[in-house]
Amino acid sequence: MIDKKKFVVIIPSRYGSTRFPGKPLAVISGKSMIQRVYEQVSKVLDLVYVATDDERIFNAVEAFGGKAVMTRNDHKSGTDRLAEAYEKIGEGREIVINVQGDEPFIQPSQLESLCECFNDSKTDIATLVKPFTEKDGIEALENPNSPKVVIGKNNEALYFSRSVIPYKRGKEKEEWLKSHQYYKHIGLYAYKAKVLKEVTQLPQSPLEIAESLEQLRWLENGYSIKVGITTSETVGIDTPEDLERAEAFLKSQGMK
Repeated sequence: MIDKKKFVVIIPSRYGSTRFPGKPLAVISGKSMIQRVYEQVSKVLDLVYVATDDERIFNAVEAFGGKAVMTRNDHKSGTDRLAEAYEKIGEGREIVINVQGDEPFIQPSQLESLCECFNDSKTDIATLVKPFTEKDGIEALENPNSPKVVIGKNNEALYFSRSVIPYKRGKEKEEWLKSHQYYKHIGLYAYKAKVLKEVTQLPQSPLEIAESLEQLRWLENGYSIKVGITTSETVGIDTPEDLERAEAFLKSQGMK
């Protein structure tokens, strides 16, 4: 069971984007992307905010009846924006969930899996992974833009990498997906509020700099990252061309 009163969802949302300026306000079948993200999340949890540094996004969120909070425009990461927004909201919820503003089809089951990670009181941070399948193929496994995760017996992350981990010694690459269960990282996070404040004050770590993966900073500093497993695929929107793919996905799922 999930105690909804423990959680607040914050959706960091910036107007500026090198590849897709104005992305949060891009329209998908009659609704802006940020509205779709907000509505999907609201199916599971009762306290949701969009954190933005742009009045256009702020006004759009309020126009569809959502909650928004203005943040500074000089944050180096979404995690920093998340921390500022949490302090401004002042709701006092114990756990802060970070949902990307370009994931309009995030599934309720994914949020539930993330929340369930905190049934273990030792959890500092939680995230999600999706198992790679043989159907994905070796190209997907080797894609450096799709970080891989190694998980321990207690479902805690041991390491994240853009490389394929583990390396299957004595096996041809074509056999790797058949002979081992690999996991793809899904960039959805939740933090105990006090941990969120702590991790934003940490300096960049050597592993983080090497792989350009912020979560390695947390592991290097001794925080535990609990992992929930999902089989649902998400459709992130990175470019204007991705909107067509999103429209097709919307129809295939019977969503409005």
